[in-house]
Amino acid sequence: MRRREFIALIGSAAALPLFRVPVARAQEPGRIYRLGILTGAARQAPRMVAFFDELKVLGFVEGQNLNVVAGGFDLHDDQFAGVAATLAKAAPDAVFCVSDAATRAMELAHPVFIVALSTDLVAAGLVRSLARPGGNITGVSILGSELDGKRLEILMQAVPSARRIAVLADPRVTPPAELKALDNAARARGIELVTFTAGAHEEIAPVMDKAKASGAAALNVLTAPLFSFNRRIVIERASALGLPAIYEWPEMAEEGGLIGYGARLHLIYRQLARLLVKVLRGAKPEDLPVEQPTNFELVINLTTAKALGLTIPESFLVRADKVIE
Repeated sequence: MRRREFIALIGSAAALPLFRVPVARAQEPGRIYRLGILTGAARQAPRMVAFFDELKVLGFVEGQNLNVVAGGFDLHDDQFAGVAATLAKAAPDAVFCVSDAATRAMELAHPVFIVALSTDLVAAGLVRSLARPGGNITGVSILGSELDGKRLEILMQAVPSARRIAVLADPRVTPPAELKALDNAARARGIELVTFTAGAHEEIAPVMDKAKASGAAALNVLTAPLFSFNRRIVIERASALGLPAIYEWPEMAEEGGLIGYGARLHLIYRQLARLLVKVLRGAKPEDLPVEQPTNFELVINLTTAKALGLTIPESFLVRADKVIE
């Protein structure tokens, strides 16, 4: 196993708060705080376990001073509106939303304080700017477009023989301009990029079949909650098709994917929990700058590479934070 410390700092003025946020007050003794959640993840998913653990560390314990409104886990996009309406009736103190679709549904149902995980809260039109959100929403933006491009570079280096690479995108998340930029980057390296889109979980496997049939020799799975929540479908289908693939989360390589590059999910969810605590203690989302991850990991699964009959260049392996053998 090879490891190295790989810390990437995004050169954005918004990566750090541009002004001091007022210190929020402590929670009120004896008060029961109501929390709504809209997510496609299961309640027992490791990311959610980390989220609730961080809340507990900071003094908000489910079953004691924290009441989580039921019904907000394991949801598909077409369920968000109905569950958001139910949450609104419960009058939560704040709602934790994962994905732009969930955040929009909650905002339309009731203008409650929202802490959201998004590919890009600004591009989605959910906040005015990273530094000054300006409304009832704050959260974490995960730099989707920048990292999608970085993953394409990584995939080209890991599979240098691939002359045609497929992209798996959710059209609700990835704009045409980003797809064009990825295509231009690939063409500059003499590689043909073919794009395939899926907007629902039942579309993923058939679309991946089409990608393989197109002659693609590798697959870049772009940032999207759809592919994260349905990771087993994506990882297992890529394996069955013999497609070397790169994913947005390091954990996806640890779960059987070939390569994962991005921030650690459990760290992002702990980051979101800390923001949520500030809101529960009285801070307004408009005063809390949207945060971004700064630590990224590259994980390579050599067991998967062997199963695919793929030899990863040694010059590439030494760059990894973690190599699974």
